[in-house]
Amino acid sequence: MFAYIKGVFEEKGNNYVVIDVGGIGYKIFMSNMAMAGLGETGNIVKVHTYYYVREDNISLYGFSTKEELKMFELLISVSGVGAKSAISMLSAISPSDFAMAIISDDVTSLKKVPGVGAKTAQRIILELKDKLKNDEIAESSNEEVTTTFVSKTNESDEAIAALQILGYSKKDIEKVLSELDLSEKTTQDIIKEGLKYLSNN
Repeated sequence: MFAYIKGVFEEKGNNYVVIDVGGIGYKIFMSNMAMAGLGETGNIVKVHTYYYVREDNISLYGFSTKEELKMFELLISVSGVGAKSAISMLSAISPSDFAMAIISDDVTSLKKVPGVGAKTAQRIILELKDKLKNDEIAESSNEEVTTTFVSKTNESDEAIAALQILGYSKKDIEKVLSELDLSEKTTQDIIKEGLKYLSNN
């Protein structure tokens, strides 16, 4: 319903902000990390949004980047993870670190997030890895144009998988990576480099 909201940053609460758009104040729940990025009240800000609707709750959730929004959508798709828990996770781990934890089965990193125990961490990894596999199958069956990028390292393979988790298509990822110098780069470096270009497209 709302892709993003752009207006005057009017108020900051404990876990929300109010953005004024043409005299209407939108209360938007955000992670601490995303709120810190808005700067001072009075600024003109743009926030990516998710319109959350349940029987007993209609709320707006806000994100500083599309990657944060995608991470939120992924988390609330996991059984037993609600919107408030997902926002708490966004305050404790970046989307790139989150994606890396998923593809590397890093339960320990996810357990460091407040409110996430071993069982929840394992469930998040299992369900999102299954989702990634299903997305890859759907993408390969629909893809008409093949890319020329050929992965030569485990690092680039892992980076591709992590960027797919953050919502980018394999074709777009490979196109960007084919134009970058990936020699001697770690998986995290490749993810960060890829995000710079993918997020601007």
